[in-house]
Amino acid sequence: MIRQSVLPFKLEKTGDTITAQAGLALFGEFCVGLDLLGAVDSCLPGPGSGAGFKASEYVFPLVLMLNGGGRSLEDIRVIRDDIGLREILPLKRVPSSDAIGDWLRRMGVCGGLSGLEQVIRKMLKRGMKYDGLKTYTLDIDATGIEAEKQSAMMTYKGYTGYMPIVGHLAENSLVVGEEFREGNVSPGARNLAFLKYCVRQMPRGKKIGAFRADSASYQADIINYCDENRLEYAIGADLDKAVVRAIDAIDDAGWSPYADGHIAETVHCMNRTKKSFRLIIVRRPYQGSLLGEDDPKLKYTAIATNKDEKAQDVLAWYNQRSDKSENRIKDLKIGFGMERMPCGQTQANAVFFRIGALAYNCYRLFVLKTLDKSWHKYQVQTLRWRLYQAAGKIVDHSNRVFLKVRRNFYTLFKVIRIKTWEFAHT
Repeated sequence: MIRQSVLPFKLEKTGDTITAQAGLALFGEFCVGLDLLGAVDSCLPGPGSGAGFKASEYVFPLVLMLNGGGRSLEDIRVIRDDIGLREILPLKRVPSSDAIGDWLRRMGVCGGLSGLEQVIRKMLKRGMKYDGLKTYTLDIDATGIEAEKQSAMMTYKGYTGYMPIVGHLAENSLVVGEEFREGNVSPGARNLAFLKYCVRQMPRGKKIGAFRADSASYQADIINYCDENRLEYAIGADLDKAVVRAIDAIDDAGWSPYADGHIAETVHCMNRTKKSFRLIIVRRPYQGSLLGEDDPKLKYTAIATNKDEKAQDVLAWYNQRSDKSENRIKDLKIGFGMERMPCGQTQANAVFFRIGALAYNCYRLFVLKTLDKSWHKYQVQTLRWRLYQAAGKIVDHSNRVFLKVRRNFYTLFKVIRIKTWEFAHT
């Protein structure tokens, strides 16, 4: 018989129950220990009839799907078709993608956003209870999502879509607050209200003690609020006429070498600020002037702050935003599929985006509470390759369910389950 294959292995069927996502089952077990399902059912509207799906039967599969790498609602089929995963986790019923879309639209007009806000607050309280910290640094930033939806508006970047704003805690990368906004909303709109919202979201006994943001938050009301509430801040300053005049007033002796340019500082105030503040300025030559052009132009960056440290130290602290906020937003958007909205209605997409933030927070808590520090730096894509996508075999024996994995995963899986149990019982 002529062999009709490139490689010499044989293909056969098996009746064994196998899952390609055994590691995702551990994440699901952690969510159960976090009491995610109970919080969702208590905070979101229930089904209209006894045969309807509970809120947790929509949210839990979505959280699993987004952590597993799903990019659209159609990918919920991967969870529905994984018999092994469903046998291990409380997934007796998984709604279809059409049913989930209808539910998102209902939640958009029936209190879904406020309910999910309560769920996220409960998860923050549960996850931050014993972290040994009382004061945290808040980073906020707006991000664009391109979408060709009927409800999408033109953004300042020149495409239609949405412009949500996200607030991260620098110490643990958790999303403490997010607001899904229309694309035509300015990144600087309602930033003080959003800052106050993030402050309210903090669990009792925890507080925001420092604030970092780009120039969209360079507003007198925000600076006044930080001073009045004793928040340290570092905010990118607009190079408006007043700031340019302040820079021009710095003489040559006021500039010191810094990196590939120079650094200086001065005292500045805005028309409506109640106190003056430090203005730290960095100047660097444009790329062209580095090549020896005559009359080189200089590029200026300014930071408004009330911190007392050396200017270089304040600037280094401010620049941590690139990892603590900007890269975490990329992880939320790209890693959790939030760069693509599933519905034509803005409110339904706002619910989906908040579920994405919830899925992200559950992932971060899972990493922080069950894995050692060598894992904490990884984005979710790496976690999928190294943990979630481990294959497992499910065996029913003597009325018990066993998950069998390869020997090189066994010790890691066992440690994760022990730490999940400890977390669930503290």
